[in-house]
Amino acid sequence: MKRIGIFGWGVVAPKSPDINRFERNLEEATSWMEPFEGFGPSHFLVGRPEFDFNEYKPWIDARFEPRKFSQLNEKMGANVKYAIGAFIQALNQNPGIDKELAALETQAHVYVATGLGDFPMQYDIMLHYHRAQKRWNRFWCRDEYHPELAAYRQAPGAERKEILARCGAPEDPDRYSPKDEAYEVAREAWYDFWVNRSEGLARYLEQLREIEAESIDGDIDRGKRKVMRHKMSAKKRLNADYGCPEEPWNAVDPKLLWNIPNIPASQISILGHITGPAFAPVAACSGFGTALKLAINAIWLDQAKAVVVGATDPKPHPLSVGTFYGARVLSHDGCVSKPFTGLRGTHVAGGACIWIVGDADYLMNRGFKPLGLEILGVALTSDADHIITPSSQGPLTAIYQAMEAARIQPEQVATWDMHATATPGDWMELKNARDVFPETTRLTARKGSFGHGMSVCGGWELTAQHLGFAKGKLMPINLDESEVHPQMRPYHCCLVGSDAEAPEGEFAGKINMGVGGINFCAICRRWK
Repeated sequence: MKRIGIFGWGVVAPKSPDINRFERNLEEATSWMEPFEGFGPSHFLVGRPEFDFNEYKPWIDARFEPRKFSQLNEKMGANVKYAIGAFIQALNQNPGIDKELAALETQAHVYVATGLGDFPMQYDIMLHYHRAQKRWNRFWCRDEYHPELAAYRQAPGAERKEILARCGAPEDPDRYSPKDEAYEVAREAWYDFWVNRSEGLARYLEQLREIEAESIDGDIDRGKRKVMRHKMSAKKRLNADYGCPEEPWNAVDPKLLWNIPNIPASQISILGHITGPAFAPVAACSGFGTALKLAINAIWLDQAKAVVVGATDPKPHPLSVGTFYGARVLSHDGCVSKPFTGLRGTHVAGGACIWIVGDADYLMNRGFKPLGLEILGVALTSDADHIITPSSQGPLTAIYQAMEAARIQPEQVATWDMHATATPGDWMELKNARDVFPETTRLTARKGSFGHGMSVCGGWELTAQHLGFAKGKLMPINLDESEVHPQMRPYHCCLVGSDAEAPEGEFAGKINMGVGGINFCAICRRWK
């Protein structure tokens, strides 16, 4: 079986714009959280990624035409930029590995996961479209463009009811007070209906159809540009004649397409000249681990020699904070919530983590040095039970499968990093760990430091484990015995706290449990 090594890694995380700062921050047992201001002064804490895309401009300028950086900066959203930044960091860990990835052609792959996708960008674009659609509908419902609606407005009350019944129209919003919550909903439904019966809009669309029907004659390249210019000028004149607002279909920014979930992987493939498959696995909190498992499978099956794996999530946004709160898994008392303590919930965070993994012997024979730990076994299972509450058996199955793949026994695991989200599920997870591993296994949980990235959390946690354990230590965690929940306090002796430790043994393990019931588990060891 081929050995799997890590040959580059990069991080974008709260208070950590790069892997070096990430490692320095891990040396201190502190929280990286800060207040969320999306709802005004807030009692929510979040992990806001520290990042400046301009830091990567010299690298991009040295390899591409001058306009490349500005294109990326203007068209790409935060998810893509975080992933690009982390990828460039990963390349810098082993100089020359970028050329090796390109030379491998289709035997180099890219799998970059996401959780919720770049929904902050989607939200802004949809909001702009929604406003444009409302302006559009109301414009074409004016009396001069809509004789039928004008007649309704001039009709007496009894006749109005007859018109509405005959047309199958929704209720008139004027029956509500503008202060009523139902008023705006009724008003939008009203205009959505009547705009489709506007005579003025029908005339406009017929004239627009004639403009858009112009085809390319003769030489395609020259004809294409000529037709595009002619259509643009004709449409401007048409809109000026009517005085209409921006068409709603023109109000949708194409960045919505440029930032779909597979684009972080695609941009990495472009920047790295990597011609193997590039795509986005989506597995919530197990996203990073799922990408890693797919990479190991590809390497073991000799489909790839190296794979860029990772995950990227947007910065905290009212939608992500709100949806975590609605799921009752978010802390909201303004204080740092830590695993195994008050079980008040987790903190939303954003950023990216990118690794370059590969056939260790193949890459070491080419002069590249492995980082962190050797990856021995990775397992994925599903609970097939509850959408958000982890089962006991699903994670246990993943743990045993990973150990079987690594060919080790539970008593050989020196340290185990937990998913632990500071919710009641921590108790079940802690009991699972204690049922499997001996008391000598040191348990860690880090979401109290950098928060919960929807898909990237596993990448941060694994990287933190590797950074410490490879050097013979476990990074400290801001956890004191007095904070531990009374029911869990008997197990405090197994938990790593605010002091770094030097555990005995060579094997480390890690688990993540994702929304939807997908479990990821990895077993790694120090390089011999």
